[in-house]
Amino acid sequence: MNLIVCVVNDVYRDHMERRLQNEGFRITELASSGGFRRKGNTTFLIGCNEQDVEQLKNSMKEACLQLEKKKNIEGRHRYRYTSFMLNTSEGEDWLSLYNQS
Repeated sequence: MNLIVCVVNDVYRDHMERRLQNEGFRITELASSGGFRRKGNTTFLIGCNEQDVEQLKNSMKEACLQLEKKKNIEGRHRYRYTSFMLNTSEGEDWLSLYNQS
């Protein structure tokens, strides 16, 4: 299992969230401001099985491209999103040490 942390430009947020949810991905939206995440961005946490990673990456990219074409906004923003993938299975041993009764 992988956890994808995705910082999305707010222009793309709603469209990307709807598309990924419609494709069956589970998304948690984090609300915060300042620091690393400046105003105008939203952070999604997305759980994804290893075999679905490529589909997720393609869906995120296509969601942005589709919105740009639909609203004719191509090239107006510095970035669409930045994502990081964490392999959650690597933390299982550490977590099990602290979850014992």
